[in-house]
Order: sequence, then C-alpha cells, then structure tokens
Amino acid sequence: MASTSASSIYLQGSARKTSFPSSSTTRAPFHHSTLNFSIPSPSTKVVCVSSSNTAKYNEVVVDEEMDKIRRLQNGSDVRGVALEGEKGRRVDLTPPAVEAIAESFGEWVINGLGKERGPDEPAKVSLGRDPRISGASLSVAVFAGLARSGCLVFDMGLATTPACFMSTLLAPFAYDASITMTASHLPYTRNGLKFFTRNGGLSSPEVEEICDKAARKYANRIAKVSTMLPTPPTRVDFMSAYAKHLRDIIKQRVNHPLHYDTPLKGFQIIVNAGNGSGGFFTWDVLDKLGADTFGSLHLNPDGMFPNHIPNPEDKTAMALTRAAVLENSADLGIVFDTDVDRSGVVDNKGNPINGDKLIALMSAIVLKEHPGTTIVTDARTSLALTKFITDRGGHHCLYRVGYRNVIDKGVQLNKEGIETHLMMETSGHGALKENHFLDDGAYMVVKIIIEMVQMKLLGSDEGIGKLIKDLEEPLESIELRMNVISEPRHAKAKAIEAIETFRSYVEEGRLEGWELDSCGSCWVSEGCLVDSNDTPAAIDAHMYRVKVSDEERGEHGWVHLRQSIHNPNIAVNMQSSVPGGCQYMTSVLRDKFLMASGMDRILDISQIDKFAKSGCV
Repeated sequence: MASTSASSIYLQGSARKTSFPSSSTTRAPFHHSTLNFSIPSPSTKVVCVSSSNTAKYNEVVVDEEMDKIRRLQNGSDVRGVALEGEKGRRVDLTPPAVEAIAESFGEWVINGLGKERGPDEPAKVSLGRDPRISGASLSVAVFAGLARSGCLVFDMGLATTPACFMSTLLAPFAYDASITMTASHLPYTRNGLKFFTRNGGLSSPEVEEICDKAARKYANRIAKVSTMLPTPPTRVDFMSAYAKHLRDIIKQRVNHPLHYDTPLKGFQIIVNAGNGSGGFFTWDVLDKLGADTFGSLHLNPDGMFPNHIPNPEDKTAMALTRAAVLENSADLGIVFDTDVDRSGVVDNKGNPINGDKLIALMSAIVLKEHPGTTIVTDARTSLALTKFITDRGGHHCLYRVGYRNVIDKGVQLNKEGIETHLMMETSGHGALKENHFLDDGAYMVVKIIIEMVQMKLLGSDEGIGKLIKDLEEPLESIELRMNVISEPRHAKAKAIEAIETFRSYVEEGRLEGWELDSCGSCWVSEGCLVDSNDTPAAIDAHMYRVKVSDEERGEHGWVHLRQSIHNPNIAVNMQSSVPGGCQYMTSVLRDKFLMASGMDRILDISQIDKFAKSGCV
C-alpha cells in the first residue's frame, strides 16, 4: 500500500520519459523554489498492481480518483470548482489535479514536437491567467507540472486567452505552446485551463487524452508532494507586444490621411472590462491611438468580479455599457468577457449588439471584404440571420453548438476549397481566417473599430449600427435548462440517453409536425450532429435541432436540444415567428416527449413546466 506520509520530489526540469539536459547558458541563475501542496487520501478502494518490469514502486489504481480528473474536461477546456462557496459543489480543481494535467500537457507537447527539436532544446510553454483569486496557487501547480514534463516555463502574468495563443506566433516569443488559466464568465469560485499550440486550440479528443493520462498520474500519487524547481518560471511581458500588434493593425488598415499614428482621434469609445483581463485594451490600445476613453467601466482586474459577470451576454453588463454610451454621447461601447476571447458592442444610439446582431455585423464587414464567402455559425441562430447573410451574397453554414466545433468546421471547409472567412457562435466567440482562426474578442472589436473609422472618413455619422438596420429579429426566443438528476459520474450518459431518445421520438413521428432539421444544404446532416463528409468530426456533445410546422401556419419555429459540456444539464433553445409559439412548443415537448418517454424521471423539468404553464421562466 502506498504511504500517505510526506515525501519530496526533486525536479531537474527534465521529463521522466524524455531527457533534456539543462543548459546553463540560456537559463536564469540557479534558484530553488519550494512549492507545497497535498493530495488528499482517497476514500475509495485502492488496488495495488505490481509492475512486471520494476520493483521501484507499485502503481496505484483508484477509479474514483481518476474519474475526478476526467470529469474536469469540458470539451476542449478543463474547468472545475477551485474555491469553496458554491452550494452543492465541492472543490475539484485542486493544485494536485492541475499539476497532473499540466504535466500531461507538457509531455503531449514534447511528444508532438518529435524530431523538430534537438535533444538539448526543451519545449517552451507560456502561462497567462485571468484575475481570479485562485489563479496564484493554481499557477504554481502548472509551473510544477510543466517542469516535471521537461518544459521551460514562461509566466505572462495577467493575460487574455487570445494573447496566450499569439505568444506561440509573435517574435521574439514564439513559444511551442501556451496555457490560459481562466473559467471565462463563470463565477469567481471556478477556474480552468485552455491549451494552445501554434496550430491553434486543442480539440476535445486531444484534451480527453491529456486528462486521461493526468488521471493516472493523480491516482498514483497518494502522498503529499513537495516540489522543488531548479529555476522559477521566466517572467515575460507579452501583453505589451500583443497590444502593439493590435495597434499596428488599426493604424495600417485605417491609414488615416491626416494623423496616421492616432487614427482614433475624435472618437469616444467606452470599454467595460468587467474587472477581467480586458482593461489593457483601453490604456494600451485605444488611448495610444488617440481615442477618448472617458466613462469606461470596471477596468481594474478583480478576481471577485464585484460589479457584474464579465460576459457580453450578461444583461447588467450590457445595460451599464449602454447607459455609459448614452450619457457620454460615445461613438462605441465595448463589453469583454473575463479572458477576452468574446466581446459585444453597443452602437452610438445605445443599441446592444450581441448574439445574432453581432454575427450580422461581422458578416456585413467580412462580406464587403470577401464577397460570396461562407460564414459558419452554431445552430441556434435565426432564420432572419440566414436571410441577412444570403441577401448580401454570402453562404450560411449552420453547425453544432460549441465554439471549437464552429471554428473547426470553418478550418475544414477552407481545406476542402470552400472559402470561409468568418466563424461565429451566438455566445460571442468569433474567429476569422485572417487571424489564424482564433476566437479573439479584441481582434473582433478591432475589425469593428476600423469599419467605424472608415465610415466616418467616407462622411457617414450613423455609426456601425447602420450595417444591420435591415436585420429582422425573431418574434419569440427562449432558452430553458433541464438539470440531469444523477451522480456526477453518470450525468453525461444520462444526458446522452435523453438526447438520443428525443431524436428517436422525432424520427418515429411521435411529435406531429416536428422534423429533424438538416440545417440547410450546408454539408451537415442528421440535425447538426454528424458531418456528411468522409472524415466527420468527433462529437463532444450530443444535440439535435428540429423544425416545427403545422397545416395552418406552415413552418413557424425550431427547437434545439443540447447536452451541456460544462454542466450536468440539457439546454433547450427555441424560436418562433408566431405569438405564443415558444410556449406551445414547450408544452408539446413536455407532454408528448418528456413525460411520455419517462425522461422526466431523470431530468428536472421544472423550468419547462413553468414556462409551459405561464409563459415565464
């Protein structure tokens, strides 16, 4: 049986499986940094298996402990509870868990580099984080895990998610990989990890592989661990280089005839950073380009997020930004999420632009630059958005919900020769082909700002809202949630069971007038779930969209059921073009599927039931 007494592990900066001799000529002076954290003893059964090749140690296999790590995977990210404070949720993103995941990622990076590097040249990995108060202790765990794997670590400090990816590309940094520590818009108690190489973000199967290896490491370390690093991570200021990169793009593309270096002179732009990582955009981008940023909100990082959730979909965030724009007669308002991979805007008349409106705005800009291009979105967008895109000569490809799904679909289409310049999800994730297919909220705002300045130079004072004046809005739109009634380890399987049962009910005609939606003739079949090409993408979450029609009104709405990858629930989105349509479709869903199939026994349908009865959530 493994001992639970404290032990010490000395890390030489070399992997246990891959050897990288230290290079004193390229590293900082030798220091020891002692980092302490403990792994709780498991309460579950421990099975010891003797190795057939060595007697150095016994491999400890603890199923429950391994499941804890595997459950931290959320699609292409890792997310969990890092601090006490959530009712009904235990802390699961602990330093030992993060250390094991970071080590597995480091090994994955090294193995992926293969023969690209010489035997004396270790992989270089950067780490940036949002201002969450759990970031400091979990950063230590990341540093320890990467050092175990044999990587050199570079600490970017407070940084945005897009900046972490760009740190793998921009000289003189050009790291082999990067990690962002963030949980996006989730509460201060949460945290997580996002992974990048120069090829972009990791896919769900890749993160699953890393978490599986990390689970074995975690389960095998039933001991207190004291980690000593031969050198602390190298601190680097990448955000200044990233901000300059954005400033240069604006200057070059605006090419202002009177003041090239200050193209935003005469514009007032308000930024609401929500106390996340986006404050840099105000003082390091806008101010230096000549903009007036008076009236900006919540710029200072605060991991408790005291004012509102940093989220462009948050009603409070948008309302405060709208009020600031109107009060200051500003030209534009900007709302960033915590790690700035998403954004939303407010036009000069105080109109919030997010969701379908933001996709329409970006589509209008991109279609001017690339006529006839394809635009990929998730399958929760409206029929009116499709009309908006096609009326401008574009093609609209609806695809599976999930920003990585949408982005990866765009990458695939380009490889197949189908020009695709914009990929956007209704949550605000937006990626452009010209920007390495990176979902960068700051870059998206840069595109909008450039368009705004160019419109002004051409004599228009209407602002960017003019570009979407003819976008129709759905008459009704609603999102409801059904929590899975199950132990956490079984929640995913139960959610899949419910989603697949829904598919069967629709295919068998048990819901009259409901038909699986193939999302148009855009290379997707079977309700936004399965690619129709020869190399379908892996499924990270099960989902289906159905179109709803009847003899009297024809096709008048759609319903989309989706297994959440972040929480044990099922999201139900629906839109209708007739009054009362969403309430009626909810009643049908409840009576003829959830209760008829018995799924109400494994799902909490209280939101569904309330809306079906009252039309209110």
